[in-house]
Amino acid sequence: MLIKKPADIRESEVTPQGLYLRRREFIKAAGSIAAGAATAAVGSALVSGDAAAQNPNAYKFPQLKKGSPFDTTEAQNSYKEITTYNNFYEFGLDKADPAKYAHTLKPRPWSIVVEGQCNKPGTYNIEDIAKWFPLEERIYRMRCVEAWSMVIPWVGFPLADLVKRFEPNAKAKFVEFKTLVDLRQMPGQTEPNLNWPYTEGLRMDEAMHPLTLMAVGLYGEVLPNQNGAPIRLVVPWKYGFKGVKSIVRMRFVEGQPLNTWQQTRASEYGFFANVNPDVDHPRWSQKTERRIGELFRRKTLPFNGYAEQVASLYTGMDLRKYY
Repeated sequence: MLIKKPADIRESEVTPQGLYLRRREFIKAAGSIAAGAATAAVGSALVSGDAAAQNPNAYKFPQLKKGSPFDTTEAQNSYKEITTYNNFYEFGLDKADPAKYAHTLKPRPWSIVVEGQCNKPGTYNIEDIAKWFPLEERIYRMRCVEAWSMVIPWVGFPLADLVKRFEPNAKAKFVEFKTLVDLRQMPGQTEPNLNWPYTEGLRMDEAMHPLTLMAVGLYGEVLPNQNGAPIRLVVPWKYGFKGVKSIVRMRFVEGQPLNTWQQTRASEYGFFANVNPDVDHPRWSQKTERRIGELFRRKTLPFNGYAEQVASLYTGMDLRKYY
């Protein structure tokens, strides 16, 4: 369903009070809906005991495609680690702040504005987006530019499938994403730490790569607020700041978008953000990383271990220059 809206309505409040992601599956699972919080009945769906114990009231996706060829076999981080150690400056600068303060985010109702160089612009509510695609679980390594990493079992669908729905034209060379701006829901935006809204972008071939995911959950259940509810970007061969959260706008553009961290510290952060252990951040080394939950550091892998899948996207590029 395509919804048109007046310009004076906030993007997060466009749709009527709706169902949660995968609404038809919610009905089958007899899930009870609660506005503004990612909660529903567990029903008969089962997920990891770790996640169920930590968040017993969260909605568990009853049907997931599992066993992606892109999955890592490394041990997954615990649900608690994934949901309590986050970068989400909209809720504070400390890693523990999002888990403490993201309860103010209201992930329903929610919609995404699609605009720019495409044949199907408009405002789409997330329930309709969610039912377009079967959800799958992807177990990805995730690497932060601050030299820490996790292994996360995401739930989502390929960004490529979403892009195809909107039919970008020949002028669309990049996809730009923006996060919600709402000082009541995201109190960290009252501070001038970054230029709001948080903005990120991908080159079109990066967006269309099968590794790139639009995530709506983790550990088999709906995405917690502190991890970017209700929908976020996951690009596992790049540093974590490419994973724009709580997305409300997608724009197909001809020129390379200026992302938030380029605006803030261009000498430290570039557009591509590919994991390159041979290029140090000005303030720390990228050669090793600390996996959250582990005592010792480990060697950082080029493209975060996904070089076989993605290195060809950057053939001929100077990856020291285009950092």
